[in-house]
Amino acid sequence: MLYIIIGIALIALVLIIFEEVTHINKAKSTLFLGCLAWLILYISSSSIEETHLITENLNENLLEIASLWLFLMAAMTFVAYLNSRGLISTLVQSWLPETLSERKLLVVLGFTSFLFSSLADNVTATLVSVALITQLKIAANKRLKYAALIIFAVNSGGVSLITGDVTTLMIFLDGKVSIISLFQLVLPALAGVVCLAILLSVNMNQTVHLVAEKSEIASADKAIGIIFLSTIITTLTFNVLFHIPPVLTFLFGLSVMFLCEHFFPWPKTNRNLLHYIREIEFDTLLFFLGILLIVGALKKLNVLDEITLLYQHLPTSVANYLLGISSSLIDNVPLTAAVLKANIEMNPSDWLAITYAMGVGGSLLVIGSAAGIIAMSKVPGLNFVSYLRLFIQLFVAYSVGYWLSVYITQ
Repeated sequence: MLYIIIGIALIALVLIIFEEVTHINKAKSTLFLGCLAWLILYISSSSIEETHLITENLNENLLEIASLWLFLMAAMTFVAYLNSRGLISTLVQSWLPETLSERKLLVVLGFTSFLFSSLADNVTATLVSVALITQLKIAANKRLKYAALIIFAVNSGGVSLITGDVTTLMIFLDGKVSIISLFQLVLPALAGVVCLAILLSVNMNQTVHLVAEKSEIASADKAIGIIFLSTIITTLTFNVLFHIPPVLTFLFGLSVMFLCEHFFPWPKTNRNLLHYIREIEFDTLLFFLGILLIVGALKKLNVLDEITLLYQHLPTSVANYLLGISSSLIDNVPLTAAVLKANIEMNPSDWLAITYAMGVGGSLLVIGSAAGIIAMSKVPGLNFVSYLRLFIQLFVAYSVGYWLSVYITQ
């Protein structure tokens, strides 16, 4: 049974990595294999006592998943509304000049992607930023540089807030880091983005003309935007002051959003706000569900204890650094879940460092993060090989950000 469950986990990993080759959505494969793993555990149980223990482990696993799911569902519903109404893209384009230098555009794109990925999800931040560069009439190699910076900045921006990156949220929900301590990652993450922008600015000395579609923001959309920002601030504040679980505060903010159309003047042309729950990326949520079920099954069999061997033979900071690099090949969600379930003893500064590593390390390869996959589907000429040409610059930027995070958090 042990080898069967390990085999299931390896098959899931292979299907995730080669999703573009097999054309099997990773949400479908991981959900199937995750449920299969637990079914096998139950079927192979040799006694009632062991079955009860399996049930306890499953209930514990499902509780962790439910907290993550509900939080992401609430945040993604907000973003689905704001994105469908064009509020985010309008805000970005409204303050951009019509003409600026290529190097200034690198700075603007890096900062914008960094900021929006902290507030919204990586998917939305990537789509908004990529939409700008796909309109530019520039050489293909320069467009690839902009795309690489966007991917890196999007992944970097989310690591310091639980609303910005799912791996950060997972580490926070497990009690390894606090909301206040996460703010220590802002400077290292931003430093990595700045470093990459400088490295990519070589031979970027021409002028760029932007095609901006500026439009008026409706009052109703402004109200939802304010509620969203207020929910993020309240979630962080209430957790620090009253230790209220973030999922509760975010669900409350979502309920306020839903009630707005009943108690405030609301355009009749707008769809019912409950409709936007249907527009969130349930395939992403199902992927998380499947992955965490698989990792939970491995935890039940004590397989994840083997991860601790890496930390027994290497300094913790080096082991975290290498795991971050490996997240460019292995999806960071199962990798983070495996590290958390392995019960590795680390001090708070080490957990902050691995938070950065897991969030940003996937940027080293275009297939290593959701931002990279999305950009690859939207930017002409961006593929695994073309992105690999910028590996050295990306590796240097990741290293600068990581070791700065280690230094600052100590």
